[in-house]
Amino acid sequence: MAFSSVFLRLVIASTFVLASCQLPAPQRGYQQPLVQQGAFMLGIDVLASRNFDLLRGKRVGLITNQTSMTGRGERTRTAMQRALGPNLVALYAPEHGIDGTIGAGLHVSTRRDNVTGLTVYSLYGPTRKPTPAMLAPIDVLVFDLQDIGCRSYTYISTMIVAMEAAAECGKQFVVLDRPNPLGGWRVEGPPLEAKWKSFVGQIPVPYVHGMTAGELAMMAGARGWVARTPRLDVVKMQGWSRGMVWQDTGLRWYQTSPNIPHATSPFYYVATGILGGATSVDIGIGTENPFGYAGGSGVNPQALHAYCQRLNTPGVSFAPYSKDGFGGVRLNISPRATADITALDVLLLAEINRLTGGKVIGRMGGAKLNLFNKVYGSESLYSDLRRGVPANSIVARWQGYNQSFRSQRQRFLLYP
Repeated sequence: MAFSSVFLRLVIASTFVLASCQLPAPQRGYQQPLVQQGAFMLGIDVLASRNFDLLRGKRVGLITNQTSMTGRGERTRTAMQRALGPNLVALYAPEHGIDGTIGAGLHVSTRRDNVTGLTVYSLYGPTRKPTPAMLAPIDVLVFDLQDIGCRSYTYISTMIVAMEAAAECGKQFVVLDRPNPLGGWRVEGPPLEAKWKSFVGQIPVPYVHGMTAGELAMMAGARGWVARTPRLDVVKMQGWSRGMVWQDTGLRWYQTSPNIPHATSPFYYVATGILGGATSVDIGIGTENPFGYAGGSGVNPQALHAYCQRLNTPGVSFAPYSKDGFGGVRLNISPRATADITALDVLLLAEINRLTGGKVIGRMGGAKLNLFNKVYGSESLYSDLRRGVPANSIVARWQGYNQSFRSQRQRFLLYP
């Protein structure tokens, strides 16, 4: 499909020239970029600097939650209501709700927002796609959520089905772009097989794709990943480059969900999230660093630590731990780590499975196995580990796909 058919109008063309990054294998290095003081602006701030011109005279609906904040710490919905008045008509909340306090996988109820007084329609309840009735009061649907850069996190899935609903109802769709906290160079992990498409894997991108929400929206429209493509506008950030990590933006981190409390949490989510879907494992949920642990019931922590010490994981270190019958390692991941952290997830799972005599994988079944396969994107990991396929061989199979995806995404990248 031609790029122009997405009806993309980028709302800001100016960007600052940022320092390029070195390219150590297998990932680009995350060096400190040369960003001028005060140069960085989120998509919401760029739109506000233009007096919300893209939305003037239109009835607006906003997909929003606790991460939808301006660079100065004001809620997007508050800033919009002040600027647009009664033309901000409705709000829509993804998984975890508008305040981000509802647990993973739990339904969100439609309710009234105590900040704006507007109805907050649930996009994680009886429906995950806005219904025609939900969209009837609006002309344009705006998406402003902070994603974490991993395919299995549901905010991009919410964006994709909302784009499709907007197209079906003849509504304009606007993405207010935000940083990828994993950076823009990291591309890792398995592909998504069509059979396993779900709300934890809505579009066929690698487990870690290195793209922003705006870039993914453009690519999804052009590649036919949505059944119908709406009129799409992406409001670019100013001053962001692919080599930046969250700390380089100067922004405060607002937890995206109860188990993603820190700016570094997305790295840990990638490093152990697949492992966390297995049986009798511990990834630190309920601790000070959710996803920051990798262990199993009855695992010898010294044995797992010794294994991890032999891995090539620049930027990632390990310490043994044991608690309540579980043993394993505590991870320490630098945001500038060049290690393939999705590969680490599979390596840890395979070794913990080996140390338990195959019990971690062997006892999986039913709904838990189904979700495990959906998160991974296929049933191959489960079947490979059951057959004793070495983890390094599993990881090696991704590499050609990852390289191909880097090429395919190139024309949709908005930032250097």
